[in-house]
Amino acid sequence: MNASSPVAPSSSHATQSVRAGYALFILTLINLVNYLDRYIIAVALPEIQKDFGINDAQSGLLGTVFIVVFMLASPLGGFLGDRIPRRLLVAGGVILWSLATGASGLASSFTALLLARAVIGIGEAGYGAVAPSIISDLYPREQRTRMLSYFYIAIPVGSAMGYGLGGWLTQTYSWHAAFFAGGVPGLILGTMAFFMPEPQRGAMDGPDAAVKLPFMEGLKGLGRNMAFWATTAGYTLMTFSIGGLAFWMPTYLVRERHLWLEHPGRVGLVFGAITAVAGLTGTVVGGWLGDKMDRKRAGGGLWLSGIGLLLAAPCMYLAVNLKDTTLTFAAIGVAQFLIFLNSGPINAAIVNCVPPAFRAFAMGLNVLCIHMLGDAISPTLIGQIADMASLHTAIAINAVPVLLGGLALLLGAKLFREATPRMQQG
Repeated sequence: MNASSPVAPSSSHATQSVRAGYALFILTLINLVNYLDRYIIAVALPEIQKDFGINDAQSGLLGTVFIVVFMLASPLGGFLGDRIPRRLLVAGGVILWSLATGASGLASSFTALLLARAVIGIGEAGYGAVAPSIISDLYPREQRTRMLSYFYIAIPVGSAMGYGLGGWLTQTYSWHAAFFAGGVPGLILGTMAFFMPEPQRGAMDGPDAAVKLPFMEGLKGLGRNMAFWATTAGYTLMTFSIGGLAFWMPTYLVRERHLWLEHPGRVGLVFGAITAVAGLTGTVVGGWLGDKMDRKRAGGGLWLSGIGLLLAAPCMYLAVNLKDTTLTFAAIGVAQFLIFLNSGPINAAIVNCVPPAFRAFAMGLNVLCIHMLGDAISPTLIGQIADMASLHTAIAINAVPVLLGGLALLLGAKLFREATPRMQQG
């Protein structure tokens, strides 16, 4: 008996590590499908415009209606995520949005397609607000930025798959087929999500972290949390810019740069490949550097994110003003690398600066803010500017919000560092 006693803790730790790894793996795959489904529509848009006879402003609504519903439903998803088993919200949300993605392919009118995109937003709201809080309860603070970075690797890879797969299926078959294919993986992953482990809230943040927090008390504390709001402001400005850019860039490259006019689907493949490589490397590097910077000083990851956005802004401007196609794609790649540096650090900062019992709601509120003032309005606004001036002009001015977002994140890093002693005491 005595000889076996030291083995038990090691065995328990190994089991816990496997369970955490399984949950992270499933959540990351779901996030990949999440962004695949979002960006199929971007590369299929020229064909959708032809079929339904819609202009750029109307086309922008396909991006806006999804984001509006998603952002409005996210605080409710976060509220429920702090109170019921989160794996149920994840599984149900994934299955709902996957069914709606398939239904998008059945749309026979612009109105029907808008409705399907709205339902996708409801499904994703049940997942987006709670997934980071699950991961934060599976891994300790010193590993959290890196693990969240693994989760957010799915953004560039899923976006690239949406561009690539959507472009290929649209050109080879039809845009309807692209949506049918996009809906299948989520149905499988949604079923698997029912069997994920459900970690205790605050399990990695000390014995006092699991204490339940009355909603109004938590809301009052969040209102005074300036580090949270500065981080959210920077995240919002960044989301405004890259949301509009991601929606319109393939169309810009075909229409105004006249790339591969006979094979427009190739634009989606090339743009998707650049997004995958730059986003994947940026997210991994950001997770590694973010953990390293956070160990050196509180708010170090946020500082890294702010510097990344400040450097990304001029690259975004150059991307639409350089005449050489190779240099244009190079500028796009560098800008995406610098932007994706912040995927892990910025979300780790959000979950770390709020009480564990209030994390899901805080993430849901963050989602509401970054989309309500971010990519909920930018696709339509860019479409309106494009109708009045040109798509080139509309995309060029997108560098300004990224620049301002970098400054906001640097302020957030300062506030986070100043608030750290108070958070530790409280």
